[in-house]
Amino acid sequence: MFYQLGVRSMGLTHSCNTPWAESSSTFYPVYKRENNSLTSFGKVVVEEMNRLGMIVDLSHTSWNTSFAVLSHSKAPVIFSHSSSYSICNHSRNVPDNLLLELKKNQGLIMVNLHNTFVSCRDEANISHVADHFDYIKKLIGAESIGIGGDYEGATSFPHGLEDVSKYPALIQELLRRNWTENELAGVLRHNFLRVFEQVERVRDQLSSNLPSEVQIPFEEAHNPCRLVLRRPDPRSLPSDQSSGAEGGLPGLLILATVLVLSRIFLIE
Repeated sequence: MFYQLGVRSMGLTHSCNTPWAESSSTFYPVYKRENNSLTSFGKVVVEEMNRLGMIVDLSHTSWNTSFAVLSHSKAPVIFSHSSSYSICNHSRNVPDNLLLELKKNQGLIMVNLHNTFVSCRDEANISHVADHFDYIKKLIGAESIGIGGDYEGATSFPHGLEDVSKYPALIQELLRRNWTENELAGVLRHNFLRVFEQVERVRDQLSSNLPSEVQIPFEEAHNPCRLVLRRPDPRSLPSDQSSGAEGGLPGLLILATVLVLSRIFLIE
């Protein structure tokens, strides 16, 4: 349904674990599993994203989850806003062995510009950012790199790269470091389009596959600290909320009907 509404990329986690994938963050002690960074249901999610032509985003996932996805996905994946761990040893960044697997996958790492992920300090500059580009280029090639500014999420950015209008300053620094115009055209545009096209090529190859009907076991999703994936009992809710408990299902049915009808008209 989300794909029909236009979603073309999805992160597997944010700052806490999901019931089926593991976050790089340890802030929240929920959905913890031993030696199971991508559950059986998680693998089905990746398979379904491949079937739909939706890009798998590994930023925020743990390294173990990233390795598991890279070994399972039939399509290239992205790190939409992550940098090099060898330059800045933050858990949100990507270590060399994982970058090498990304290269095999023909995926993309889009360098994050948040100060903490660039310099491992509260302050950074354009040179610090360019160091990440140079290091990743040397390890896996310029064709595997993009820009993942994180301006809508992070709070502090390198001096001279405070917003997207400053991108020319970064490009100028990379040109000064002997990057070619073709390499930078890839970083700015063509590398991501290549990944997107390859993801949709895999989608076309899997077009005969039926949508997955696998459901996550309730015991895996259940966690009293976060969310119970079960319709609430109207009798247990305050009187002013009880009607809302039943309102979600008709709304979803209406949305599903609209999507099905729109698909029929598109086919015709």
